[in-house]
Amino acid sequence: MHGLSDVLARVLAGRGVGLHETEGFLNPRLRDLMPDPAVLTDMEPAASRLADAVIRREKVAIFGDYDVDGACSAALLAEYLRSCGVSYAIHIPDRITEGYGPNVDAIRALREQGADVLVTVDCGTASIVPLAEAKRIGLDSVVLDHHQAPTELPEALAIVNPNRQDDLSGLGHLCAAGVVFLFLVALNRALRKRGFFNGGSEPDLMGSLDLVALATVADVVPLIGLNRAFVRQGLAVMRSRRRVGLAALLDAAGLAGAPECWHLGYLVGPRINAGGRIGDAALGSRLLLTEDSLQAGQLAAELDRLNRERQAIEVMAVADAEAQAFMAMETQPDLPVVVTASGDWHPGVVGLIAARTKERFRRPAFAFTLNSDGTATGSGRSVPGVDLGAVVRAAVDVGLAIKGGGHTMAAGVTIQAADLERFRAYVGERLADPVSVAQLNDHFAIDATLMAGGAQPGVVAALERAGPFGAGHPEPVFVFPQHRLVEAREVGSGGHVRVKLRGGDGSIIGGIAFRAAGQPLGMALSNGIGNSLHVAGTLSVDRWGGAEKVEVRIMDVAKPE
Repeated sequence: MHGLSDVLARVLAGRGVGLHETEGFLNPRLRDLMPDPAVLTDMEPAASRLADAVIRREKVAIFGDYDVDGACSAALLAEYLRSCGVSYAIHIPDRITEGYGPNVDAIRALREQGADVLVTVDCGTASIVPLAEAKRIGLDSVVLDHHQAPTELPEALAIVNPNRQDDLSGLGHLCAAGVVFLFLVALNRALRKRGFFNGGSEPDLMGSLDLVALATVADVVPLIGLNRAFVRQGLAVMRSRRRVGLAALLDAAGLAGAPECWHLGYLVGPRINAGGRIGDAALGSRLLLTEDSLQAGQLAAELDRLNRERQAIEVMAVADAEAQAFMAMETQPDLPVVVTASGDWHPGVVGLIAARTKERFRRPAFAFTLNSDGTATGSGRSVPGVDLGAVVRAAVDVGLAIKGGGHTMAAGVTIQAADLERFRAYVGERLADPVSVAQLNDHFAIDATLMAGGAQPGVVAALERAGPFGAGHPEPVFVFPQHRLVEAREVGSGGHVRVKLRGGDGSIIGGIAFRAAGQPLGMALSNGIGNSLHVAGTLSVDRWGGAEKVEVRIMDVAKPE
């Protein structure tokens, strides 16, 4: 009926895509999946207030987060306002001196610069004191966010957040940039109704989907429903290279071909994040907004340099964290949550340390940097089925944490350094049961079996029709049964292991296990040369030198029984 290849049909069937859903799944379109923005609580008053600002030519202050989602969200709103001839000011807080979210000093400064309206993007839902100050000094506040919301919300004219407890939109899977895009659709509609465009051209909302796609992938929100359409159509926009900042960053990353979904998460996103982690937090939004190709090249080069510096810092810090974790687990092998800390770690890499520690020990992890003022600033990363955002909010509620919040899979928290052991005990006790359940369910689904000779570029091309792949819709996983491991060697500075596998018919396929050296997977490969193994992984096409060759990104191996 749909003319699908056998392998693609198997993948879709295995993931519960019905026959009559296939066309919509393979070709997700905004016009089919886009809801009325008004389904989001507070959307109409938010759009109405910004429509007033546009018509009155009021100055709009945009307060964003320092990650990719925050940079993209700020750039989305600023680009729209610029096209309407409205003055704006963007403030991205410094991670070290200001921390996450709106703060009183910055809000006062924005008001002194002439701002009439404050819009927070990717932050603000829990900013009770700062937004109370904004109201006191005459700033109308609009929050556009997606983080889990506390019961008590701040004083704001509108708080648009699909994860606030009274929102029934069912759009909690959106990142902040997705929320901002829906807001801009609502704002555009409000301005059209008021005759603002007078029959003239309206801002190109579809042309801004490259930013929505980038934020959606980089923020690791589920690639389901509307998010799939955002990424699919946003990648098409990005491939036109019309946004000079993104084009320059793609060049800096060495990507000459068309960007794919994984490039956003592994090449583009980390470079934009590098500014917020160890450099100027505003570099990302400036790059995404610039229309000057020379400036774009300079900003992209600086972000690329910062990313290399971040990688070097991360390597040393992760080694330290893993050593701490090994020592803790020697005395408590069933430790449910790994909590590490150091006064030597840069605050900008604690999230990366937590992520690497979580991957290494397959359990939730927090990493803290110890500050000179006696506080500890930390970041946590979780495993499926364990809600870190909830436990951090609970720690705030009981007075153990100074501030904190986040998502199910990631959270940020600030505590007194003296309370580090209390925090470790608290999260360990609260998460012991869900972590036990998560570890029992620690597995990945296999989509199909494949032989080395069957892994051809055409197969990968067929599978790409089911993309984009990411959180909530992972890349198809294949098992190569009883393939002989003929080579395994460590390559690169990241501890990767490159292999060659031979199938029963003599066909060869190459593979790589990322960051596996010294880990159980890497040791199994190094010790398995000459043996027959079941190998599980995803497929990619290596186009080095102009020739197309499929390789497997190895996730796990097992000895045949």
